[in-house]
Amino acid sequence: MNLEEYKGVYVFAQQVDNEVSSIAFELLGKAKDLAKDLNTEVTAVLIGSGIKGLADQLAEYGADKVIVVDDPELKDYRTEPYAHALASVINKYKPEIMLVGATAIGRDLGPRVSARVATGLTADCTVLEIGDFPLQPTPGQEQLHNQLLMTRPAFGGNTIATIACPYNRPQMATVRAGVMQKISPIKGAKANVEEFNPGFTPDNKYVEILDIVKAVSNTVDIMDAKILVSGGRGVGSPENFKILEDLAEVLGGTVSCSRAVVDSGWKPKDLQVGQTGKTVRPNVYFAIGISGAIQHVAGMEESDIIIAINKDADAPIFDVADYGVVGDLNKIVPKLTEALKAEIAAAKAN
Repeated sequence: MNLEEYKGVYVFAQQVDNEVSSIAFELLGKAKDLAKDLNTEVTAVLIGSGIKGLADQLAEYGADKVIVVDDPELKDYRTEPYAHALASVINKYKPEIMLVGATAIGRDLGPRVSARVATGLTADCTVLEIGDFPLQPTPGQEQLHNQLLMTRPAFGGNTIATIACPYNRPQMATVRAGVMQKISPIKGAKANVEEFNPGFTPDNKYVEILDIVKAVSNTVDIMDAKILVSGGRGVGSPENFKILEDLAEVLGGTVSCSRAVVDSGWKPKDLQVGQTGKTVRPNVYFAIGISGAIQHVAGMEESDIIIAINKDADAPIFDVADYGVVGDLNKIVPKLTEALKAEIAAAKAN
């Protein structure tokens, strides 16, 4: 493999029902940073049917070029045709880096494509940067420069591993939603579009979609919330979450929770923050009755302001909190809710 042939940072721009998924914009934001370090361009790969009109959105969020693979076989996501499409793009255009969102689609697609193009894949990354590998000079081993260093939690979140793929290309990673930041959109940006179709011949690996049933949920996506009031095992019971719900209502926020709460059956999985839940980045994050295990912190440490309430003064959550209150949440949270109600009422009166 001639590594010098591989150039550019590519992003799989996931779309569902002809709507670009938020993870695509997040990946483009990170791709811009990586491309700047490598003095190269960002290319988005848009796969689907009748999706060329989405290309300009990708340009607004940082794509220098958009490769469009448009075919009726790609109308709905199916593993075989999508894997064929993305692997064909990689084989033809030879990207140095290929980023895929760690969504349900991306976690299915990424490993299959990496196997087809004979490269490695680092899954569920939380940090991506360009640097040297090995990280520290090692006697008898050449230190390679401008490598993609892919960081992800390992061993159940008890340690952090930084992984490189120095001898194969592309360097591939799936990236968790919510951990990378979108750029401010460049209004009016127009995409440099290149259409490519490798040809699709359905075979016995092409599944037939009989029906698509969409889940209907009244739950607000916690990844979109600006204020989160999150509770852990220390809340004590599912009934006690009413205290947190009252606080969230006053603040115009949303309730979320830790894995222990979901495992206990108190709250649904959709509300879980952490390594095995969702990664969130609200303006304000209340961690109430949450000890602060590394698995949970990995999902919320990028919040703008973190406020912790816990009766254990030595709880690890205080290490990442901007503000901390040591005490009984059953007394503190209701008083905080009432004080906020009074402040809001006074502000409206004036």
